[in-house]
Amino acid sequence: MKKIEAIIRKTKFDEVKEALFQADINWFSYAEVKAIGQDREDRIYRGVMYSTDIISRIEITIICRDQFVQPAIDAIMSVARTGEIGDGRIFVSPVDDTWSIRTGEHGDTVLADKK
Repeated sequence: MKKIEAIIRKTKFDEVKEALFQADINWFSYAEVKAIGQDREDRIYRGVMYSTDIISRIEITIICRDQFVQPAIDAIMSVARTGEIGDGRIFVSPVDDTWSIRTGEHGDTVLADKK
């Protein structure tokens, strides 16, 4: 099992969500996060000075079986990439175990679709 964490532009979230569904990734969590970017300068918008070093992004977290890792990454990369600074990052890390709170089961069978 793996944990995929992707930090993407807020404007790309709906496209990424649909791409993940198309790749059979049917469960993930997401949260709005703040990040420090490479572009650090002050700008003026409607007479108000603001800093561009703190940017709002969406962090998507997916726990999946190994066979779904590359399709998930491909789905995110295919729609989140604009080619500009600030497109985001994807991190993949191992997951040792997972538990179902409702049933007490553990292991990657917890990730199986049960309808």
